[in-house]
Amino acid sequence: MKKHNFNAGPSILPQEVIKKTAEAVLDFDGDGLSILEISHRAKNFQPVVDEAVALFKELLNIPDNYSVIFLGGGASLQFCMVPFNFLETKAAYLNTGVWAKKAMKEAKGFGDVVEVASSADANYTFIPKDYTIPADADYFHITTNNTIYGTELLEDLESPVPLIADMSSDIFSRPIDVTKYGMIYGGAQKNLAPAGVTFIIVRNDLLGKVSRYIPTMLNYQTHIDNGSMFNTPPVLPIFTALQTLRWIKANGGVAEMEKRNIAKAELLYNAIDNSKMFVGTANKEDRSRMNICFVMKDEYKHLEADFMKFATEKGMVGIKGHRSVGGFRASTYNALPIESVQALVDCMAEFEKQNA
Repeated sequence: MKKHNFNAGPSILPQEVIKKTAEAVLDFDGDGLSILEISHRAKNFQPVVDEAVALFKELLNIPDNYSVIFLGGGASLQFCMVPFNFLETKAAYLNTGVWAKKAMKEAKGFGDVVEVASSADANYTFIPKDYTIPADADYFHITTNNTIYGTELLEDLESPVPLIADMSSDIFSRPIDVTKYGMIYGGAQKNLAPAGVTFIIVRNDLLGKVSRYIPTMLNYQTHIDNGSMFNTPPVLPIFTALQTLRWIKANGGVAEMEKRNIAKAELLYNAIDNSKMFVGTANKEDRSRMNICFVMKDEYKHLEADFMKFATEKGMVGIKGHRSVGGFRASTYNALPIESVQALVDCMAEFEKQNA
């Protein structure tokens, strides 16, 4: 039976990327050694990092005054590194979900933190829109896609201060204007690579402004100066990220990814909106293309466990909703084919026909 991988992260990767990674685990670059056992300073690994950086810049049209680096620690470490490197007196945060809230919590240890707006009272079912960004803030932090609640910012915001974005779960899913951001970061385990590597895109002139001492490992400049090689980087996830970047380029680039993601999201949201049994949880104008959350209507709540069992038997993997929302969540990242979304839609329709 074919499996349809809707996991929220770690999540689906293109099959050819998995295959090339598996081959490299057995024999990297034809030199008889596994990529798991080579030195990160090996002459044939440096080109992997160099090409990955080059493809980041090409696919996202990143200007020359920005650096791209690869670190460990996940996006959660960035919740600390961002204020360490940028917060001198005050920072502004938009609270749109669990991860935004966690980022804001970490920043409070470094200075004054202003929550410009929050949708917490509505269980994060929408993206706040009417707020003022303090002009004296050192930066404004946003989380562009909220995996748990299924909301997403689908445009690049205007900000009077440097804009810093956690794009862990929607990077490469749509074209972005990098020049509107001071920094973009994210864990790779959604649209890019296995867990273990974090990408950082940072505007160089914003660094070195804070007066505090920054520990060497937590200073972005350290890693820029050393080409992501200050300490041993996550070699395997970087290799896989490179294969994914090649796959994106070969499949039409980020614009094509967006086109496919719109088609997948429309297919599933239309099924939800026209269903007698299912209903979406996020406000329609803020719905995510990456994480589509839905629940049973009140009169069918008692059938949620039955549908989960039914869907699992049909090959659907990872559609259980986060405990904060309940119900179901289908993560439709770049690598998920529209055929898998159609299979889920057909599964929902069949279950509804039998039970509604």
